[in-house]
Amino acid sequence: MSLTYQDYLKMKEYIDSVIDFKCDTAGVLGSGMHDVVNEMEIVKEIPYSDIPKLPVCTNKAHSGKLVFAKLNGKNLILLNGRIHYYEGYPIQETVALIRLLVVLGVKKLLLTNAAGIVNTNFHVGDIMMIEDHISFLVPSPLIGKNIDQFGVRFPDMSNVYNEELTNKIYENAKSLNLPIQKGVYTQFSGPQFESKAEIRALRGLGSDAVGMSTVIEAIVANHAKVKVCGFSFLSNFAAGILKSPITDEEVIENAKINEKNLKTMFIMTLNTLLEA
Repeated sequence: MSLTYQDYLKMKEYIDSVIDFKCDTAGVLGSGMHDVVNEMEIVKEIPYSDIPKLPVCTNKAHSGKLVFAKLNGKNLILLNGRIHYYEGYPIQETVALIRLLVVLGVKKLLLTNAAGIVNTNFHVGDIMMIEDHISFLVPSPLIGKNIDQFGVRFPDMSNVYNEELTNKIYENAKSLNLPIQKGVYTQFSGPQFESKAEIRALRGLGSDAVGMSTVIEAIVANHAKVKVCGFSFLSNFAAGILKSPITDEEVIENAKINEKNLKTMFIMTLNTLLEA
């Protein structure tokens, strides 16, 4: 049975009993970006497993903690680890962390991920601001009875990634000489990497990068009128561009090589959201 609004209120009640923390800004740490929490003042960490009815991460690369932190004296919440659809949860539970942020008062959200390159004009190590998305064979997280407290039954999706914030962050990244791009991100279900034919199809659809997360999170955040921005770390070329096979180890290794740029981008973007 899907989580109800009352379930989310119970999660909030537990968190409020552990920490008194008000903020309107949050960020999701994508693959290879989890060490960015070390750049901030950590106030409190709560394992997802401690929160009643909240699904937990099964991906060993994700620590699975709700992090309450301060950046330049301002409060924010970080999701150190996300829940992926390929972990086997119903699609509505896969986005539970984002809806929990909503009931905690979040109004501005940064989504990040590591992604495969579809657009061959891009390079490994580039950072791509997400301008739009394609959900490819992944069911909508809004399927089922609508939770009216979050949003309307049929939400508009024509400006999911806030254009004003996206353009501002893009210009800020250029001023810092970061390898920045803009493009369309596509989510597949995973956990397998995509086939060569699927990548050819995506290129024809206008996709620039591909991964296994983010889109469903952006949908439920937008449903709840949260201002969303997002970026992808382009960690590898997608299937069929190079002859070598794709591995998860390659994704993590390239994130480590580009750690300085990723941390700079993440901190700059959060500061932009905090000031918005």
